[in-house]
Amino acid sequence: MDDIQWVADRFEEHRARLRAVAYRMLGSVADADDALQDAWVRVTRADTGGIDNIGAWLTTVVARVCLNMLRARNVRRSEPLDGRLPDPVVAPEGRLAPEEEALMADSVGLALQVVLETLSPAERLAFVLHDMFQLPFDEIAPLVGRSPDAARQLASRARRRVKGADVRTPDPDLGRQRRVVDAFFAAARGGDFDALVALLDPEVVLRADGFPGRPRASTTVRGAEAVARQARLGANRAAQLHPALVNGAAGVVITLRGRPHAVMAFTVAGGRIVEIDALVDPERVGRVAAAVLAEA
Repeated sequence: MDDIQWVADRFEEHRARLRAVAYRMLGSVADADDALQDAWVRVTRADTGGIDNIGAWLTTVVARVCLNMLRARNVRRSEPLDGRLPDPVVAPEGRLAPEEEALMADSVGLALQVVLETLSPAERLAFVLHDMFQLPFDEIAPLVGRSPDAARQLASRARRRVKGADVRTPDPDLGRQRRVVDAFFAAARGGDFDALVALLDPEVVLRADGFPGRPRASTTVRGAEAVARQARLGANRAAQLHPALVNGAAGVVITLRGRPHAVMAFTVAGGRIVEIDALVDPERVGRVAAAVLAEA
């Protein structure tokens, strides 16, 4: 077996983990796949003869590509990061493809991905590689051009940001999540304000990213009564709801007259909705929810 074939086999062996690293880093499956393609080109040009741990080395190659992409993204970005939702992983309910199962193996919901978007590229890399994928700081340090102690501080700052955001863990019972989400839409369409408030955590947060004709617009609404008013006013009886898994949790894909309209992700904890993330940009919805739309 020649060297290129050996490297190709090892890359395929670790592809699911590498793709998961890239998704945590970039918040987009499409960008993660681009990062893997770039990483593969770099791997084929590298001398792998002296590498003892090929999996860890491949992870650092992918992480370096992702770090460069994040830095370039931040230079190009003109709009603020606050309110931007990363691309969710959307799948038909009850059926995750093997590659989607790998992405969701750590039960990383959309709420945590939103927090990761607020970190600096170096903080995000240190936190993702150490806290999520257990890479030691002496391997992370060269990627960010700092000492292991400085890399440890980057991860520590990121960890404090994540803890400060109070990311809630969804109820493990998907059936229970689905019942709460279905009740939410029934109450919204029925204009039942009290029922909506009862389904919402008092500190619930609603984030919406993009509106028809204003794809960069975003808004955040906080509190049960404010979110209930928004839900009641925004209910559209002509909308079709398609149950879906959104980053492993109960959500919906919404179409209007058969066209993509929105993806809504719900974090249900303790039987109440604690967070709603809505992506309302038909172009992005059509891309991230293609598998659900194909069945609709």
